[in-house]
Amino acid sequence: MMRHRRTLQKPGSRRVPRLRMAAWVVNPLIIVLATGCSSTHEQMVAFLRANDASVSTGHYTVNPPDTIAFHAPGTGEIDGVVQRVRSDGKVALRLLGEVHVAGLTTQEIAEKIKAQLSRYYLEPEVVVEVAGFRSQQYFVFGEVYRPGPKPFTGRDTLIKALAAAQPTFLAWRSQIRLVRPDPDTNQSKAIIIDLDRMVRNGDTEQNVLLQPGDIIEVPPTPLAWIGHRVRELLYPVSPALRLWDSPAEALETYDDYDGTDGGTNPSSNGRGRW
Repeated sequence: MMRHRRTLQKPGSRRVPRLRMAAWVVNPLIIVLATGCSSTHEQMVAFLRANDASVSTGHYTVNPPDTIAFHAPGTGEIDGVVQRVRSDGKVALRLLGEVHVAGLTTQEIAEKIKAQLSRYYLEPEVVVEVAGFRSQQYFVFGEVYRPGPKPFTGRDTLIKALAAAQPTFLAWRSQIRLVRPDPDTNQSKAIIIDLDRMVRNGDTEQNVLLQPGDIIEVPPTPLAWIGHRVRELLYPVSPALRLWDSPAEALETYDDYDGTDGGTNPSSNGRGRW
């Protein structure tokens, strides 16, 4: 009898490609999971103190092209006037002429207008409010339905911003990243926000009051991240695959034709084939 010789291979020789493929998929997951942890209370305090600034509406700094409204009871020239700050930083008001307001807060503008009106009125009262927030913005990116720049109003919180941006079902809601740039030092601070914990437990400690220029990044879940990478790999060949499927779909559609279109088919025998 003839015996077949079986070639012996080194143990694990066939598993090397599979192991490499598994490592290619698992390693990014390990990196993402290792770096994805919610910020501690100490990190939150350090983040807020790094660029501590008052962002309430009373201290909102007006700049072009913001729109401001003036309320001055007893002063008909000013009361109810709404003006957009021009590119030169000024607004035009009756009785007072052109007034420079850029770079001032609403309280500072009110004090400036009161000082000028005191030449014509006794103890005038002036209140200035921002009617249109356009000069300052924050930004939302990632797995949200409404990404992009958002107008900063001074009352924007993280939950409010995310509720408006609407995270998708692919969003990793427990690993939302908030980046706060510092234009003075060209550096930035970042923290990880657990939105699920805030919603589940009502924990508002991480409901940060946003500042101008803040960047909110909503990352995908690990599985969604893998799906995005697979789509990137298939993107160069996807047009060819669509072209390959198009003739087959057209043929199937023609084969299903039953000849009931009132004779518009070129075939004279009424059947669905030429």
